[in-house]
Amino acid sequence: MSPTPTSQPIVAIATALGRGAVGIVRVSGIGITPIVQSLCGRGLQPREATYLPFQDAQGHAIDSGLALFFPAPHSYTGEDVLELQAHGGAVVMQLLLARCLEAGKDLGIRIARAGEFTERAFLNDKLDLAQAEAVADLIDASTEAAARSASRSLSGEFSSTIHVLRDALIHLRMLVEATLDFPEEDIDFLQQADARGQLQKLQTQLAAVMQRTTQGALLREGIKLVIAGQPNAGKSSLLNALAGAELAIVTPIAGTTRDVVQQTIQIEGVPVHVLDTAGLRDSTAEQVDEVEKIGIERAWQHIDSADVIVFLHDLTKQGDAAHAKRDKALQARLPTSRTVIDVWNKADVQSSMNADAAANNGGRVQGAASGDSSPDPHWLATRSVKLSAKTGVGLADLRQAILKAVGWQAAPEGLFIARQRHVHALQGVGEHLELAREHLESKAPALEVIAEELRLALNDLSSITGEFTPDDLLGEIFSKFCIGK
Repeated sequence: MSPTPTSQPIVAIATALGRGAVGIVRVSGIGITPIVQSLCGRGLQPREATYLPFQDAQGHAIDSGLALFFPAPHSYTGEDVLELQAHGGAVVMQLLLARCLEAGKDLGIRIARAGEFTERAFLNDKLDLAQAEAVADLIDASTEAAARSASRSLSGEFSSTIHVLRDALIHLRMLVEATLDFPEEDIDFLQQADARGQLQKLQTQLAAVMQRTTQGALLREGIKLVIAGQPNAGKSSLLNALAGAELAIVTPIAGTTRDVVQQTIQIEGVPVHVLDTAGLRDSTAEQVDEVEKIGIERAWQHIDSADVIVFLHDLTKQGDAAHAKRDKALQARLPTSRTVIDVWNKADVQSSMNADAAANNGGRVQGAASGDSSPDPHWLATRSVKLSAKTGVGLADLRQAILKAVGWQAAPEGLFIARQRHVHALQGVGEHLELAREHLESKAPALEVIAEELRLALNDLSSITGEFTPDDLLGEIFSKFCIGK
């Protein structure tokens, strides 16, 4: 159940703190005309910008600017809304905020909570929950693709897709419950209505929506990519190459990177949070000091929570059996639940070394020594990239391998933004529909069980748009909004 809407007026500064050309103070509530009269000295025409002085309690001007009044229900929140657009100085904004609180004291006005304006829009049926979340996602969008997708969700495209599934699920559930209500009928309602076919079609539609929702969640959440490997494998150079900037210090000294260096880049509009970690080695070795030990420990912590791990190998160490042994030992420690891309770095140096070796051996290149750490054929066939962080050769292949590792496909026009909670809800729907199918195809279908699975599936689906949403989830969602929105 959703919490009951309240008419208690709220007020907040709706623009970022600090200096700016324009700042906005927003008031929302039922019957806020006294506040309008106190600050503007007059009534306002609905939805018409009026330039006038904003007055203090003695009638003196605090500032002059534009005032807009949106009577309920034709406003963002569905309540009466007053917006004061003044000069964007911090002191001016605080004076106007204090004046609104003073003028609305008898009405019980208070400072708005984070996200409360949008929460009221949801509670007053101006937006559904998916659209309300899209407001925050549009503000927080870190790429152009994410912003466009959030705008589509805000316009209701994602919600419309969910409603199509919901209507089909409700119809199927009605068929099953009708059969339960009239067991004595000769006509088999489910067979006549092709319930199995409808369920199969619903599962096919759900799979398509799940694929788009997963893509939308990637646009919003991004990919946590951790670069790992032995010291001097070129991890910091790879971070710099991916970011296109000198973010991390690069030296031939082992242990140069001691803490995590992070940068967010984008690949085909998908945010990728790249973390360069300390070189992995035995932290009990004498040459490893306390600071580097902490860096190595943090590296493993980030590895454990990564979406994708880029494990860097040094092609110039192909003939070093001890180095290859350490590589394999480190790979064995990588979490099996994470996607690993093996990257073979320093291809430019290896080519130069091979050319020199060929010149010294009459054009023949000697084979690598025992313990060769060259790419394993299995990895070459799956997730392996050979590149040079220094020259950039192979970086395009790595970028595509990263997207492929998380299941990203070229974003179609019309992709909507989504969240992990939406993905989890759709997964729940899929699980309940699959259980319903198994019972429906059994020799003696338990209609009560099928009806219950369809009901649970409908609950999961309705939680996306807010028709069925626990209060604590609403509190968690809107608490992450900025104040004033």
